Amino acid sequence: MVDTAHPQGQDRQAGPDEDTADPNFMTSLARGLSVIRAFTERDPTLTIADIAKITGLPRAAARRCLLTLTQLGYAGTDGRIFYLKPKILALGYSFLSSAPLATILDPLIEQVSAAVQESCSAAVLDEDDVVYIARAATKRIMSVGLNVGSRLPAYCTSMGRVLLAAMPEAELNAYLARVPLKPFTERTITATDALKRELERVRERGFSLVDQELELGLRSIAVPIRTASGGVVASVNVSAQAARVTCPEMETQFLPRLHRAAEEARVLLVRSRGI
Repeated sequence: MVDTAHPQGQDRQAGPDEDTADPNFMTSLARGLSVIRAFTERDPTLTIADIAKITGLPRAAARRCLLTLTQLGYAGTDGRIFYLKPKILALGYSFLSSAPLATILDPLIEQVSAAVQESCSAAVLDEDDVVYIARAATKRIMSVGLNVGSRLPAYCTSMGRVLLAAMPEAELNAYLARVPLKPFTERTITATDALKRELERVRERGFSLVDQELELGLRSIAVPIRTASGGVVASVNVSAQAARVTCPEMETQFLPRLHRAAEEARVLLVRSRGI
């Protein structure tokens, strides 16, 4: 699925025009993918100039990519404004239909959501964000709509912290060195040392509880999805309005069900692909 929610805005994408020594690297494909990713829920229609600015591509290259996508049926245009067409969903469906992880987690989070009557989601880490691969929403509790394919910053989300906490130290240090810790609310942890302490706490407790750091009025609690060897491949969470559920209640009411779902997912993953 394409990126439909990214509170951090239009960050620079992985450079499709950057020099590479790999003779197998297809610059044209990289450019096309960067153009697709430029469209978001906030910017569903873009001009050639907009695309060039967001992706860093020359205007001529942006134009060729857009016209190619249009000819293939993945994009549409009125002659000046471009937009993605429903056919683009086939790209996301190709992943979902071939990925056992998403297939396994979807019914599990549906069960958790039905049991606690709150929204439940599953995500993986992609570059510096968490990407939703399954979601069961009981109601809209955020100012932005979240769906499969949506992206959120890892450092201030419960699922993101679970995934960051599982990173090898060198990878985590590299992440912290390159990612600006922007405040989304006055509660957001923006100091690197404080975030590292919180991630250590997540490792020790086996879960992450984030209280209104991404958006005021929103609390979420997440646990890791592990393989048989103990590696973390995804995370699953429950989100709720702060006015309705306290932090202690999230631990007592939601955490046991999340742990059970995570254990079921681990067993199913072992059966499906022996990991």
